[in-house]
Amino acid sequence: MRHGAQRRLDPVDGPEVGDLVARPISAAPILPTGPKTVEKAAFTHTSIRPYSASTRSAAASTAAASATSTGTTRARPPAARTSAAAASRPRRPRAGRAGAGLRPVRGGTRGGMPENSLAVVIATRNRRSRLAHTLEKLLELPERPAVLVVDNASTDGTREMVAARFPAVRTLALPVNRGALARNAGVALLPHRYIAFSDDDSWWEPGALARATGVMERDRRVGLVAAHTTVAPHGTPDPLNRALAGSPLRGPAGLPGPAVLGFLGCAAVVRREAFVAAGGYHPLLFFGAEEALLAYDMSATGWVLCHHPGVTAVHGPDPGPRPGRSTLIQRNETLTAWLRRPLPVALRHTWGLARRSPADPAARRALGQLVVRLPAALAARRRLPARVEADVRRLELARDGAG
Repeated sequence: MRHGAQRRLDPVDGPEVGDLVARPISAAPILPTGPKTVEKAAFTHTSIRPYSASTRSAAASTAAASATSTGTTRARPPAARTSAAAASRPRRPRAGRAGAGLRPVRGGTRGGMPENSLAVVIATRNRRSRLAHTLEKLLELPERPAVLVVDNASTDGTREMVAARFPAVRTLALPVNRGALARNAGVALLPHRYIAFSDDDSWWEPGALARATGVMERDRRVGLVAAHTTVAPHGTPDPLNRALAGSPLRGPAGLPGPAVLGFLGCAAVVRREAFVAAGGYHPLLFFGAEEALLAYDMSATGWVLCHHPGVTAVHGPDPGPRPGRSTLIQRNETLTAWLRRPLPVALRHTWGLARRSPADPAARRALGQLVVRLPAALAARRRLPARVEADVRRLELARDGAG
C-alpha cells in the first residue's frame, strides 16, 4: 500500500518517533461527519497497548484454559478475563456517541454466520479506484461480513466515494497517516469476535472467511489464520505460500496446516481477543515487514497461529515501482530484532545493515532511520519467551537451509 509523501509521515520515514513510541492509537474521542463516516477529533492513545509481560501472562492463562475445551465454545466473556487483559481491551463507542453506528444489529445470522461475529478492516490511503474494486468483491461474499474502511488521511476523495457508492460500508477517517496502526484503530472500534484484514487492493474468495473462523471456533487456542494468497489477475501463487506451507513448526493436533510465525498483512484473519492481548501492530514500525513482530507477540501471549491452505485471499498489487519499500523492510526487520530478539541477534542485524550501506542506498537510509529509532526500541524492548525464540530460530534455520 503506497502512501503520500509528507515531511513527518512519508513512505520511508514514517511518523516522528516521539509521536508513536508509547502511543498506540485509540478509538476515542471521535465525532461524526456523516451517517456512515466517523472522524477522529483528537485521538488519544493506549487503547491497544504494546505486548508486555502482563498481557503475556494474562493471555497465556486464557489460552491454557482453552486447551481443555472442546466443540465450538466461544472465548470467555469480558467479565471472566483478568484485570491485566481487561486493561488492554479497546474502549468501544458508547451509545449515542460517534461510532455507535459501527455496531451491527445483534441477533440473527449473516450468510450462515452469527451476527456480530465477523468484520473486515481495510486500511487505505489515496487509492479510491482500487478500494472501490475491493469493496465490490467483499460485499459479494456469502459470509456478508461487516466492512470498515480506515482512511489514512486520503486527499483523493476516498471517503466521499465510499459514502456515495457503498452506503453499507463504514469509514473511520484518520486526521494523519498512521500506517499499519490504522488496522489497530479499526479493531478498537469493532466488537466483532473475528477480524479479517484486507488492503485496498486485496479481497477474500467466497467461503474463505467461513473456513478461517470455523478453525478458530473449533479450537480456542488459535488466534490467527494465515491464508493462501493468489496474485491477480492470473491467480499466481504468492511466494510466501511456500514458506507458510513448509513451516517446520508443530502446532496442536487437528490444525488445517502448520503452525507459523508470519503472515501477509492483507491475508490474515484474527481472533480479536488475541490481537488485543498482543497489542496489535507496533507503533514504531509504521509499515513494511510489520507482520513478524505481531506474530511473535501473539505467540508470546499464548496464542497459536496457523496456515490454512484452503483459505484464499486475492492480492492485486500495483505493478508500478514501490519507492522506499526496501528501506522500510530492512529497517523494520532490524528494529524487530532490537525489540524482541537476543542481543547478539540484534547486533548481527545491525552489522549487516552497516556492512551493506556503502553499496546499497536503501540499506544506508535504513541504518540512518534505525539510529533515530533505536532509543525508543531499547525502551520498549521485551525478550521473547524461550519457546518462541526457539521457534524463530527453527524457522531461520529452515529458511537458510532452503536458500
